[in-house]
Amino acid sequence: MAKLPPLAAIRTFEAAGRLQNFSRAAEELGLTQAAVSYQVRQLEDRLGRALFVREKGRVRLSETGQRLLPAISGAFASMGDAFAALGSDEADVLTISTMTTFGGTWLSARIGGFQLAYPDLAVRMLLSNDLVDFDATNVDVAVRVGRGFWPGLRADFLYRSHVTPICAPAFLEVNRIETPADLLRVDRLAPNDPWWAGWFAAAGVGSGPLPQRRGIELDSQLQEASAVQGGYGIAMMTPLLWRAELDAGRLVRPFETLFQPGTAHYLVNRENRVGVRKIERFREWLHAEMAKDRHLLPAVMWEPLPSPKSG
Repeated sequence: MAKLPPLAAIRTFEAAGRLQNFSRAAEELGLTQAAVSYQVRQLEDRLGRALFVREKGRVRLSETGQRLLPAISGAFASMGDAFAALGSDEADVLTISTMTTFGGTWLSARIGGFQLAYPDLAVRMLLSNDLVDFDATNVDVAVRVGRGFWPGLRADFLYRSHVTPICAPAFLEVNRIETPADLLRVDRLAPNDPWWAGWFAAAGVGSGPLPQRRGIELDSQLQEASAVQGGYGIAMMTPLLWRAELDAGRLVRPFETLFQPGTAHYLVNRENRVGVRKIERFREWLHAEMAKDRHLLPAVMWEPLPSPKSG
């Protein structure tokens, strides 16, 4: 790259050579004819060779110019194609980043509906529990868990985080689970997770931290669901995300008590991309889909968290 002449001079030569006319090149590039002549002369001086043969009232490429022009024009065409492809991808592909559990359950079961509604958009969904860096990736929107305040991002509230113990029907029967206190004596996944202590307190079973015990800890509710459906233990899970399994009887929810960790799910995107068609259409669609499930949870779960100022 250090051996290349200035790009402006190369661009000017390409236009002048392609059009075989300095005046038309000046018009195309938004320059004066004098500026085009100057740029070409600078390039010729640098190369030590004439690129054009000047004749009365016209110019034509020299032998050197004829050799150089196809490669230069081809390079600019390739760059144009690359930027055009990038622009097309930006316009036609919606990239979504979401937590593993939400994306692998609720969203993956419904995303086909968005594709049918907007067949001109392709969808790429990335499942990860790590926070996405919008500045370092091509992610358009993400589903995050938190309090809803991320500088530079628009955050749309979806629902309050909530969990409750969920297990397989056979586990419930074998362990004769009838009251919340019965869960203190059975195998619990992630038994030392603070959510268990929070849930027991909400269910009226003791207070304060639970005695430490050994147990299995998994990365997501997707893994926990596989474990509990296999008959091992009971896990703290989000019933909204497992509605199909609960309705089919593959999983059961022994008690109605829900524990709220104090966070919520949000759809987020960069503030400087508010109004981008694919983002706005997905935002509208997601809110409409969430509204269909409002009857499944207490009304408070659909109320935004209070702002820090309001406590």
